[in-house]
Amino acid sequence: NVAPRLVPIIPDEARTFGMEGFFQKIGIYAHEGQKYEPEDSAQLSSYREEKSGQVLEEGITESGSMSSWIAAGTAYTNHDIEMIPIYLFYSMFGFQRIGDFAWAAGDSQARGFLIGATAGRTTLAGEGLQHQDGHSHLISSTIPNCVSYDPTFHYELAVIFREGLRRMHEKNENIFYYITTMNENYPHPEMPNYKECEEGILKGMYKIKENSKYKKTKIQLLGSGAILREMIAASEILQNEYQIDSEIWSVTSFNELRKDGLEVERYNLLNPTKEKKITYIEQCLGKAEGPILAASDYMRMNSDQIRPYTSKSFYSLGTDGYGRSDTRKNLRRFFEVDKEHIVAYGLSVLAKEQLIASKYAEEAIKKYNIDKNKPIPTKL
Repeated sequence: NVAPRLVPIIPDEARTFGMEGFFQKIGIYAHEGQKYEPEDSAQLSSYREEKSGQVLEEGITESGSMSSWIAAGTAYTNHDIEMIPIYLFYSMFGFQRIGDFAWAAGDSQARGFLIGATAGRTTLAGEGLQHQDGHSHLISSTIPNCVSYDPTFHYELAVIFREGLRRMHEKNENIFYYITTMNENYPHPEMPNYKECEEGILKGMYKIKENSKYKKTKIQLLGSGAILREMIAASEILQNEYQIDSEIWSVTSFNELRKDGLEVERYNLLNPTKEKKITYIEQCLGKAEGPILAASDYMRMNSDQIRPYTSKSFYSLGTDGYGRSDTRKNLRRFFEVDKEHIVAYGLSVLAKEQLIASKYAEEAIKKYNIDKNKPIPTKL
């Protein structure tokens, strides 16, 4: 009973996203039906327009696509029909180009999903300035009723999407979702088997792995989106080569963690005589050992949002600067968010906290050919 209410909206990039199967299966909406023979008519998944089509294939018009999304997202109040619009776009072409429409969507209390595909500064190899988004989560955070997530694995996305449907269409909350998805093939693990995992996904972070082999020195690694896998790989190197234990946290939403931090801080200031509430970040990390190193495929400011809400030493890595046309591996090295930089910075953090000798960090910087004299990417 949900399928007829779905409104997939794609601005020109259906084939790029591998979604051309929609054309034959559910058709492209055209109020007068198809009036031409498509140039790809010989292909199995050719364009097919019809009056009963469901896909809105909008062409190269982000503003038109967003206007259609707002119309469907407000149909629950304007036409008494609950629709579920899902607008899929290159994430750089979302808030970057139609930010005022996104604000208007919030203002008009639209409900629906914005899917920022090929998201992150380093996930779309070779596309340079036009396509590489390292700041959309920061822009989305300016809209009060926009709920943003940056998941890495399929089960995270499923949990988030299901909760979005529940909140918008069962609880009738006037919110909308912005979810970033990547453009990289990698294996997806099973969902961790502990009861707080789903709650953590929705609140913004959960422990995905723990390395506690040596029980001497430990660091907390917080990874998001495309860079979580670099964090996991770095944790293995830290354990196998440097005897450093770590806890790896999948941060599905720095924005949601910040919202929780703001609310808890406000409550504590307004209730000075009551027992203080604890932020969700502190519930996760308060009793954990070691400093925090956080990284995402977005500007450092993305992870820095949670810095005030933990009492631990906090360090962040990110993709500040303009995009570049290169391979994923080289892009992540350039922005210093690859596993080698995470290892080197992690050791340096532990040295700064006087938990290990600084020589280990120096050795790692040399081992991985990290150029200390390279300017910060924002200046290149």
